Amino acid sequence: MALALLAVTAVLVVRGLEVGPFAPGPQGRNHFADRATYVDPDSKARAAATRARADGDLELADRLDELASVPSGIWLTPEQHPIGAVGAYVTGLVSSADERDEVPLLVLYGVPERDCAGLLSAGGLPPEDYPVWVGEVAAALGTAVGPAVVVLEPDALATAEECGRRDERVDQLGAAVDLLADAGVTTYVDAGHSDWIPARAMARMLEEVGVARVRGFATNVANYQRDADEQAYARTLDELLPAAQHWVVDRGRNGNGATDEWCNPPESTLGQRPGFVDDGSGLDAYLWVKPPGESDGTCGGGPPAGEFWAEGALRLLR
Repeated sequence: MALALLAVTAVLVVRGLEVGPFAPGPQGRNHFADRATYVDPDSKARAAATRARADGDLELADRLDELASVPSGIWLTPEQHPIGAVGAYVTGLVSSADERDEVPLLVLYGVPERDCAGLLSAGGLPPEDYPVWVGEVAAALGTAVGPAVVVLEPDALATAEECGRRDERVDQLGAAVDLLADAGVTTYVDAGHSDWIPARAMARMLEEVGVARVRGFATNVANYQRDADEQAYARTLDELLPAAQHWVVDRGRNGNGATDEWCNPPESTLGQRPGFVDDGSGLDAYLWVKPPGESDGTCGGGPPAGEFWAEGALRLLR
């Protein structure tokens, strides 16, 4: 661990250098244009469908299989994928995806004091362990047999000022960006959504964490804002940032748009299916980053955050 921390420190020393837009290479490619997004055969939705079929509820099983057949994000948390194990796990995922000529969408969700605003998925790593964990992921992906895409730390920047952790978060995500960029991992830094903090404040933080070193940013992760609002927000961020950006938008649960409730809102429905976009803007793809059917937390009748919830999945499927 000491060596890993020394390596991270060395990375931090060179932060602050002005880095222009990436030339063709890992950050210069839209992997969603090259490959379909990986459908995880071991997803929570697929497991729930298997249980329903074993219980004789064939109608429920078919509905859940329908959901499980759509590619979505695979969330990496230190609670489920700790230091010492996460590297082997992502290596296996990339290998499985590459056999199908697909690209896995990985979501890193382990920043210290995670969900410090909502507290429903609270946790994360101690500050000294976080760069070690990210470094293990980066090292594994940097030597994997095929490509992968990372969405980095949903909500971490958007909640930073609210939680009184702006400078800490910028430093933590800046170190993570450096590790992923140095390993050549295509990365989108989470940028909240169109109805949260002002775009100018988000753009400043994105610039400070070094978003110019990676592919770009992600919006609407695990939220419900409409596609048009997110595209307008993303274009504004792009205009505010000094280097041209690319972005992805989570549309998994935005079929009815947003309401005042963000935690398992009962009115929500699935958004349109995800896919590669070529519309002349910096939008690379619409994605299902948050897997529909996985709970936001113990609210609106849901189980703890991240657990699959058949009732919630059926709401979205209606």
